[in-house]
Amino acid sequence: MLLIIDDDIAVQTSLSLLFRKEGFTVRVADGPFETREVLADEIPELILLDMNFSVDTSGNDGLRLLREIRERVPNVPVILITGWGSIELAVEGMRAGAKDFITKPWQNDHLLQSARTALNLAQTKPASPNRQRLDQQYQFDHIVGEDPKLLDILSTIGRVAATDAPVLITGESGTGKELIAEAVHQNSRRKRQPFVKVNLGGISSTLFESELFGHVRGAFTDAKSDRIGRFELANKGSIFLDEIGDLDASSQVKLLRVLQDRTFEPLGSSKSKTVDVRVICATNRNLEDMVAKGTFREDLFYRINLITVKLPALRERPNDIPTLVQFFVNNLKTIYGRPDLRVSPAALNWLKNLSLPGNIRQLKNIVERAVLLSINDELAIADFEKHLTPGPTPSAPSSLPPVGTMTLEEMEYQMIRRAMEFHQNRVSKVARALGITRFALYRRLEKFGIPYTTDE
Repeated sequence: MLLIIDDDIAVQTSLSLLFRKEGFTVRVADGPFETREVLADEIPELILLDMNFSVDTSGNDGLRLLREIRERVPNVPVILITGWGSIELAVEGMRAGAKDFITKPWQNDHLLQSARTALNLAQTKPASPNRQRLDQQYQFDHIVGEDPKLLDILSTIGRVAATDAPVLITGESGTGKELIAEAVHQNSRRKRQPFVKVNLGGISSTLFESELFGHVRGAFTDAKSDRIGRFELANKGSIFLDEIGDLDASSQVKLLRVLQDRTFEPLGSSKSKTVDVRVICATNRNLEDMVAKGTFREDLFYRINLITVKLPALRERPNDIPTLVQFFVNNLKTIYGRPDLRVSPAALNWLKNLSLPGNIRQLKNIVERAVLLSINDELAIADFEKHLTPGPTPSAPSSLPPVGTMTLEEMEYQMIRRAMEFHQNRVSKVARALGITRFALYRRLEKFGIPYTTDE
């Protein structure tokens, strides 16, 4: 609820219409007496306070009421509004505990932004001294959390970002590897240059060279014009190679050359180009195990992991879950025009104890579904619980077919067909379930004539 305190009926009406249109519940008061009645009945989430209620235009009326409000409801943010603005009055009001100071005539956008900011700050816990220190030194605006493991990672990123050292980011799906990669770039000397993202898991081996290094007209049947590759687009900036563990052997060789020599040739061209990029890679695979098994080149591995950052799973930093939930809800308030949204303490504690195998991405989806489908402003446990996606129930292991009744190739065909049906033809999930790369799965799908689509 928003409380507007002003003795001018025209101002009351104008502000009420503005904030009700934005989804706020509004109550009004003419002065101190009516304010006390409202506060005795209900505690608002935000107060807009006029500074004058008499012929006196000094602002003392508003300051006296502000001090009384701060004594009665110290945690409710107050924004001062006056037609007699002065720096001295603003300073006095801020000293008395006001969150902002707006002069009449106000700008609607400015006033709404001030109100949303005050509400968000009121619902956000102050950062720990260690997090505050990092935020003063570096730009980590979109990374939420104060767990010691996360703060150690941010400290490392801050130190290495200023260099051109290649960074390898590892961790489970949904832990925020792309955000960390962006933070490396934003805190580097290249921050005003391009930051190019490449999902290697979504590029087939036949398109690898064209996508990363570009091609010239006529290089292949559909090459009707020259195309600039991702590396050239990232020149002087940073390139983020996500899912690098999904690269097949031939693509690994081609990538290694550009990382070693900083040169490449567009497909169909004999002229080498030089590129200056900072390389940031990410994967949810264990590259050391892949090197040991011979599925990932050792020289490429050492080329990309001068600095390795391993992101903890969300279950390893459960105290950050309530902070992340509040962060998502505060953003969704504005997006969906529901400023009174909040999460019950019981729900926050319940969410904190979830395993969340999908990590931050899964948590965000659960919160957004709850916001979209709940009619209540306070989200309870039930609002979140109904949106949890149950994992597949393990069934009793079936026996293998008798020896001699099926060839190894036939068994492979059957297993791929079953996996495609189970995962609804989602190639990335099928590949993960079978323990092979996407490219290896594509080859087998083509070999057995199993229909598929790369659009996931």
